[in-house]
Amino acid sequence: MKKAAVVTMADVARFAGVSTMTVSNVVNGRPRVGAATRERVLAAITELGYQVNLAARHLRAGRTGVVGLAVPELERPYFAQLAGRLADRFEAHGLRIVMERTGASREGELDAVAFSRLRMYDGLILSVVDIDPGELSRLNTDAPVVMIGERALPSRFDHVMMDNVGGARQAVGQLLSSGSRRIAMIGGELSGPPNMQGLRATGYAAAHEEAGVAVDPLLNVRCNFRMQDGYDAIRSLLDRGISFDAVFALTDVVAIGALRALADAELRVPADVQVIGFDDLDEAPFLVPSLSSVNPGHDEMAEAITARLLAQLGGDEAVGPQELIVPARLVLRGTTR
Repeated sequence: MKKAAVVTMADVARFAGVSTMTVSNVVNGRPRVGAATRERVLAAITELGYQVNLAARHLRAGRTGVVGLAVPELERPYFAQLAGRLADRFEAHGLRIVMERTGASREGELDAVAFSRLRMYDGLILSVVDIDPGELSRLNTDAPVVMIGERALPSRFDHVMMDNVGGARQAVGQLLSSGSRRIAMIGGELSGPPNMQGLRATGYAAAHEEAGVAVDPLLNVRCNFRMQDGYDAIRSLLDRGISFDAVFALTDVVAIGALRALADAELRVPADVQVIGFDDLDEAPFLVPSLSSVNPGHDEMAEAITARLLAQLGGDEAVGPQELIVPARLVLRGTTR
């Protein structure tokens, strides 16, 4: 059998109609390439199956001992704590975690997969936010990959998810069962797409339906997920004179901002307003009052992600790609009655 020719950087340059230096800039992540040109070079790399020689040498010699974790934001506490749990587990198997930021953008997420070999990762864990599932299914990659996140994804990849709907339903159901009837949802999207915001909003609505309580759309404040956004959302409700007796915040970070706004408005938690967050961050028990929150199964998530990636790294093909949903549980503390 004739050996396939090795694809060179010059081949990629000719295919894309650019200079070899431009290809080098794209491969090395240098910022001086226009978006359209960059897309063309990435398409050529995928089409031709190009690999950087350095990566090829490492792969021939054996594994690099590095697993990539690509997340939307490095600053978000949830991802920092997930990284810590994953690092503990992979280090036990002689592997180290390297984090990179995708910016929750299609381009960043595609790059993470396309360049996972070029960056010399043995495997990649990708938090999917914006990428189109169709684009993922067409990606020409043989790298071990585990996806996390809420988007519907191609069955060719292992996919580990938290139970966003079930966790939100537990939280809002608890607020309703303890007497609250006007529950503000901070950060959700009623009738939104099946992303984190939409799924947690689905759980919010389901709990109301089960309790026979109508949902007031005015109580849904869409926002981003910083503390300031949680603060501003509560101020918006108060300034508009919209009454509420509980808050379901889509993340603990948003809940922390909401708690500050309630304190500034001299509303007592939980006597006047109950509050439940989502993520059960390590900081939640240390707030005053301590924050009730949905634990999405941190340890179970980390275990499932580690197990699936290690199975791929070990060449275990007996079990094909799996979609796993980790159960969530509600942790009640001082912000609820």
